[in-house]
Amino acid sequence: MRIKTFRICILFLWIFSLSLFGQQNKIEFQEFDLENGLHVILHEDNSSPIVAINITYHVGSKNEQPNRTGFAHFFEHLMFEGSEYVERGEFHDYIQNAGGVNNAETSFDYTMYYEILPSNQLELGLWLESERLMHLRIDSAGVETQRNVVKEERRQTFDNQPYGSILEEVFSNSFTHHPYRWVPIGNIQYIDQAKLEEFIEFHEHFYVPENAVLVIAGDFEYSHARKLVEAYFGDIPNGGHEIYRPDVTEAVPSEEIRKNVYDNIQLPAVFTAYRMPGMGDPDTYALEMLQTLLAGGQSSRIYKSVVDNQQLAVEAGAIPFDLEDAGLFIVYGFANMGVPLEDIEAALDEEILKVVEKGLTEREFQKLANQTENDFISQNTTMSGISTNLADYYTFFGDPELINTEIEKYLAVTPEDIVAVAKKYLVPENRVVLHYLPKEQQQ
Repeated sequence: MRIKTFRICILFLWIFSLSLFGQQNKIEFQEFDLENGLHVILHEDNSSPIVAINITYHVGSKNEQPNRTGFAHFFEHLMFEGSEYVERGEFHDYIQNAGGVNNAETSFDYTMYYEILPSNQLELGLWLESERLMHLRIDSAGVETQRNVVKEERRQTFDNQPYGSILEEVFSNSFTHHPYRWVPIGNIQYIDQAKLEEFIEFHEHFYVPENAVLVIAGDFEYSHARKLVEAYFGDIPNGGHEIYRPDVTEAVPSEEIRKNVYDNIQLPAVFTAYRMPGMGDPDTYALEMLQTLLAGGQSSRIYKSVVDNQQLAVEAGAIPFDLEDAGLFIVYGFANMGVPLEDIEAALDEEILKVVEKGLTEREFQKLANQTENDFISQNTTMSGISTNLADYYTFFGDPELINTEIEKYLAVTPEDIVAVAKKYLVPENRVVLHYLPKEQQQ
């Protein structure tokens, strides 16, 4: 009787969630291709006088060569150096003087640049982005300047930062063949060794119209925005070559990897990384919901058990790295004073085992489904969020309509699916375990 009641409750929840989603405003957009291959997506929303411009290039650290890592991240900086008609340092000035903000981001799979401007400055933003794409200045002065900037960033965020090597250690031990084995910051040695001609070649190969998507979201008229896009981007030549994509299949792990990492830290910590499938795999939706169950806030299972009740850790949780080819599900805990890492690791393993053996309660699953839907909808409440999501859905799936429909894939996940992915992926033979210890403990 209890099982039947539970299933009826879940069915009602699913129908109710779909009903709520159906009441949300659908995100309308138009899309078209220029003759040079640039894909353009326009979302008009006249509710506020701002506009977000996003141009995403399908190039990240995984497109680099093992002896020249860090190039995509290097170009994140170099693209602000100026162009034929924008003097060095003026890019930021143009945006700030217009009352806007801008930034960029490099990942394993993409590089993204964006501006948020008053809507009457749309043409300015498009001109600046077209300048970077068509007339980027790549010379010795700019390259040498950015070499120093990147090296300083590396020192501050990786080399001299407590726990700064976490990502490098996790990914280098989790992947042995795939280029995910290095992180976007790259190796400074290779940036120092690279010649000017190598940077020019990298730019000419990847920063071409057919390898990018331009998204504009905000206060404009479709016809006017399209004319501006055609005027500023239509004459940029096509690269005319096939874009390099790594074709590497990483073997499924067959045994656990363990390593002690000695760092300039006060609190020991444990990081456990489980291999998970790449974007779009049906299991990724259940894994993301499993992460929310285990670590979605202070009421989550891991936090309540490991931090609040047992007081083994000052902080504990889980993060899924959902990447294009493969990902990692990372579970972590920072030790409370005097607590052995073995105790924290055992407690984290116990919470995973509880999911496998006992599943979810009705209340947990209802809360999980509501939180998942709320998080999905919240991502699309700003022009910046909408432009980013449209760019991502096109870049990785070729389908920006997923901004309206992907929630259905989350709502289709059942409690049994969540248990199944925990049982399939969060197992010892599929993981790397890193114990971070203070340097003074090193023998």
